[in-house]
Amino acid sequence: MTDLSTTAEPARFAMYGQEFADDPQRVYAQMRAHGDLAPVELSPGVPATLVLGYDAALEIMRDPDRFPRCSEVWEQEVGPECPVLPMMMTRPNALFTNGAVHARLRSAIVDSLARVEPALLREYVADGANSLIDGFADDGRADLIGQYARTLPLLVFNEMFGCPRDIGDKLVRGMSAIFDTVDAEEGNALLGEATLELVAHKRQKPGADVTSWMLRHPAGLDDVEMTHQITLLVGAGTEPEQNLIANGILLLLSDGRFGGDLSGGSLPVEDALDEILWTDPPMANYATTFPRQDTDFHGYRLPAHQPVLISYAAANTDPSRSAANRTGNRAHLSFSGGPHTCPAKNHARLIASVAMETLLDRLPDLELAVPADDLEWRPGPFHRALTALPVAFPPAAVR
Repeated sequence: MTDLSTTAEPARFAMYGQEFADDPQRVYAQMRAHGDLAPVELSPGVPATLVLGYDAALEIMRDPDRFPRCSEVWEQEVGPECPVLPMMMTRPNALFTNGAVHARLRSAIVDSLARVEPALLREYVADGANSLIDGFADDGRADLIGQYARTLPLLVFNEMFGCPRDIGDKLVRGMSAIFDTVDAEEGNALLGEATLELVAHKRQKPGADVTSWMLRHPAGLDDVEMTHQITLLVGAGTEPEQNLIANGILLLLSDGRFGGDLSGGSLPVEDALDEILWTDPPMANYATTFPRQDTDFHGYRLPAHQPVLISYAAANTDPSRSAANRTGNRAHLSFSGGPHTCPAKNHARLIASVAMETLLDRLPDLELAVPADDLEWRPGPFHRALTALPVAFPPAAVR
């Protein structure tokens, strides 16, 4: 039995540096020498176990009784200054709760999101995308992170949640700091402040939006619960969505399998999204759980109250599973699994699809401005995120 306690050898794989950010699949391949699980460090001095195997990942995600989503014991051990704490700390939201509490909170989210009409969501995305493209269409150059992929999910979020732009800007600044594990404590405080402002605003001025629907839901969420559900939703709907859009565009522009006439329809876009969600998901490692007690699992001893993360990226590319026929195959784990499966996965895919289609329709001769191998990736244990995506194209008309 292999012991993956905090003091066990061998040395842990660092998930916080540039080396991991540059080529995570190479690091996952090295980790697989340990089997389905590997010892890692999320930030200096913060050990964890990373689940690499597809079947092992599903087993954990489907068993919240043995593997609950929070641990106050661990939080006390690492202390408030731990840079990854804001991404892993106990919060009264649908991601970090279990059982009846989780079901109640999740029902408010699921039911409210279900009221968003796909046609209206598509319109939100297309309007926001065209507005952003107008800002650089006649320049012939753009950074599709700073000028497109980072801003578009915020515009869509603001429409869906009835969120004023100034509050939305604050939400995204706070969330970006948390994902990067840089100034995470300050980012967490900024996020809390912004969500409180949004809830207060919608209590005074309710409308036909997700925030107002959640406030009026029979689950009866109070202000504290509302702020934490919004934190969860903005976290899922901005940073990962930005990366899904950008990584999808990169794949279309750099991989010959998706080349040809990109403006000829939506098929290349849908194929690219399938490929990204299987091989390079925007949330690469998450679904943190904490075993209730010392647990023997797949030949390993997992210590109680110590973090066990799912590597969606590694599990999806598990060599024990066939890599054929990914197109149209939605059995990947990039939207998690079990009772905590992402309730907005269809929304996320639609937003990314329309964002990519609109860009390619407006700028059909889009090309990378630098070789794909020269692009830089943001360090961080959780996301798969570019720092910039410079492109060039023949100047186009502004609408």
